[in-house]
Amino acid sequence: MRMVEFGVFVWIPLVAVVHAARASYSADQCSWMGSGLSQMQDSVEQVWLRCAEGSVEWLYPAGALRLTLSPRLPWAAPGLGRASGSPMSVCIKAEPQWGGAQLYLEREGILDLLVSDTPSPAHVHCFSVTPGEKPALFMQATPHQDISRRIAAFRYELRGDWTARLSVNSADADPVSSEGACRPCNDTEMLMAVCASDFVVRGNIRAVETDSALQAAVVRVTATRVYREKFALFSRNGRLMHSGEIRTPLRCGVRTGSGSFLFTGRIHFGEAWLGCAPRYKDFLRVYEQAKLELQIPCTLDTH
Repeated sequence: MRMVEFGVFVWIPLVAVVHAARASYSADQCSWMGSGLSQMQDSVEQVWLRCAEGSVEWLYPAGALRLTLSPRLPWAAPGLGRASGSPMSVCIKAEPQWGGAQLYLEREGILDLLVSDTPSPAHVHCFSVTPGEKPALFMQATPHQDISRRIAAFRYELRGDWTARLSVNSADADPVSSEGACRPCNDTEMLMAVCASDFVVRGNIRAVETDSALQAAVVRVTATRVYREKFALFSRNGRLMHSGEIRTPLRCGVRTGSGSFLFTGRIHFGEAWLGCAPRYKDFLRVYEQAKLELQIPCTLDTH
């Protein structure tokens, strides 16, 4: 599903830009919303985003914003890497109404274009960050005679322990490799998925549809057991049943099939993306054997 949109590299002396500009400062927060009407044309507003996910909404863009991603969470916290040496991935998704600004990744004095004034629909841009590095994004307003309807808005996510199964567009070294997106999980990955996934659900495939914008298959699932879900992904449609949607790259060729599966995966910008999905009987066989050998990384109520 990889639709890579390469960035444009621009050499700009950032230090000179920031020192020459009038700067204003926002409070620490997960999300930020502001208006260019309160900014001078040549100003650069400094913003710190302190969470693993959030959003930015810039109304009537004017001047520029410099957004530093600096989450308070420790590097080895769940979802932000297994160890201090683990890389972190940052993903950016522009909202459909985006306009009036361009978004760059700032790294070592170079601005790499992530989102243009007129972005392609449904594009997600990811880049990797090394331990100790604090990535910064630079948003610059583009000249327009009428800024009354311009809104530059996007969502961001910081992740460390991504599985290699979610395929997104890449603006840099993509930590979410598409090469393994369709590969079946081995026994170890299957067991770890139960511990580390954002959702763990037992159920059946009701239907498979196509999301053309994301080049993804939408797997409609009837769940008989919801073990864990980060958000309310599966709504109750009966006393014992739940229903929900899980996405996976279209090229993986997922089809409807009989039998019960154990669905696991990640939440990516509010949507469930498939990780490991073994047949439940196959998972149960692996799980019980690992349990006998005292090698299960975490427990699951299989009764």
